[in-house]
Parts: sequence; C-alpha cells; structure tokens
Amino acid sequence: MTLSRWAKKIAIACSLLSCTSSLLAADTLARIRETQTITVAHREASFPFSFLSETKKPIGYSIDICLKIVEALKRELKMPQLTVRYLLVNPSSRIPSIVDGKADIECGSTSNNAERRKQVSFAIPHFFAAARMIVRTNSGIKNWTDLKDKKVVTTKGTTSVKLLNDRDQARALGLQLIEGRDHNESFTMIENGQADAFPMDDVLLFGLRANAKDPEKFSIVGDALSTEPYGIMLRKDDPAFKTLVDHEIARLMLDGEMTKFYDKWFRSPIPPKGTNLNMPMGILLRDNFRFPSDKVAD
Repeated sequence: MTLSRWAKKIAIACSLLSCTSSLLAADTLARIRETQTITVAHREASFPFSFLSETKKPIGYSIDICLKIVEALKRELKMPQLTVRYLLVNPSSRIPSIVDGKADIECGSTSNNAERRKQVSFAIPHFFAAARMIVRTNSGIKNWTDLKDKKVVTTKGTTSVKLLNDRDQARALGLQLIEGRDHNESFTMIENGQADAFPMDDVLLFGLRANAKDPEKFSIVGDALSTEPYGIMLRKDDPAFKTLVDHEIARLMLDGEMTKFYDKWFRSPIPPKGTNLNMPMGILLRDNFRFPSDKVAD
C-alpha cells in the first residue's frame, strides 16, 4: 500500500471515529510526502551538536546525522527535491515542537530518559554524556560537596535540574538555584560571577569553555552524576518513521560514517574559532557504534 493511500485510509477512519488530528500527525512519512517538506528542529548554542554558523546556518554533529536521515527519506520516498525547513528551539520548546507537530525530528543534544519517553520517541543514541559542572578555575570548587551554600545556575528545561535537586536534598547543601534561558546565558552567569557553578553534560561544558574568551579561566570538575544518552527526538507511536530513522543511524554506525562525523566535530578544529575539543570517544559510544541499539538504562 502506498503512503498516500495509507493516509487516506487514516483520514476515513478518523472521520468515522471522530478522532483528533493527533493520529494523522503521527504518520510522519505520509505527512512529509504530502507536504514535500521535512521540518528539522535545531538549537542555537548546543555546541558542537547543533548550533548556528557565522552565516546563521544550523551546523554540528547532530545536524550532520539528521541531514543523512533526510537523504535516506529522499531515497525511500523517491523525492529528490524534498525541502528541508529548520525550526529553532530551546530546552523548553524542543519537546512541544515534536508533540505539537511543529517539527518532524529534533536534532540537538536531548537526553533520552523515561520521563521524556512518555511524550516522544528517541532514535538510537548517537552520544553518551556525563553530567559534571563548570566553575571558575580559581573558585576552589572541585566536587559537589564544595557547593554548600553556593549559587548554582541550571538551564531551564534540562535534566540537570532534577539531578542537582536530588544531590542537594541528599547532602543538605543549601544550594541557591537560579535558571538560565539557554546554555549561553547560564555560562555567562559563571563568566560574570553571578553564579559559582553550572552543572550540565560534560561535552556541552567543554564546548562552552573552548569558545570562551579565556578558556583557562574555567574548569570542568566533579564526579559524574549520571550518564546521558543523546538521541534524535521523534513523535511517539510512529513505528514506520522510527524504523527508517533507526536503520539509517545504524547504517552510519556500521559503515564507519558516524565515526568520521565524531572525528570531525570532537577531534578536529571546528567553527567558529577553529577550536578542537580533542575529546576521545567514550566506551559506551564506541560499543554502540559496533552494536547499534535504542535500548537505554534509566
């Protein structure tokens, strides 16, 4: 059965059952074929996963992967002229952008966890990060117990908020929590002395540090609070689209293309300053490249 005929059958079923438009929205492949457009949600400052170039074009590790998914869609749907539309999102708007049908995939640095899977689906993880914190090098802060009575900034809508609250309650640290609208604003509070520490996934902190005016003034410290699998977000209960996305990601991993993307963004000079994160691939990610799986531990 063709996708267009499948979409018509869904529409008839909805008219008979008085169902909402959410069912139609879940058939992503049919909608992409109908509109001849795929909408890619991206981030402004999730370096080096999804950020804006000097010409305001979305670039990064996650963007490269998503563009490969777009190429797979063009082949599968036989639509070489498929249009790519970009939608800028932030930590607070990224999940609603998928749930509400504003975007078809989200290509950023979003952690796959049980709470989020109640609303969306995730593709095979393309990165594993550890939650640590960035501080000023002369702050004297080396680990989480050093945060007692300190001002700590977290980015609104991120998983680090819950992790930090749990640590605060367990250790009675008396943290003074403040929120930044995005990672750049949170890091600016560290630069300006408005906050003492900024907990976040380590790779994002390395990126913020690398792009700072004086990187040596900042250190990434603290034992890892958690391991965060990053995955491309998709609409929930849309197995056909998820299967296509997962198959393409698995192909990239098994064919070695994903390793080339990793080396490009984590082990080579990258825009805008020619910074090299020089970040070796972690064991979990290396194993996932050998045996691709969307199963994650919560």
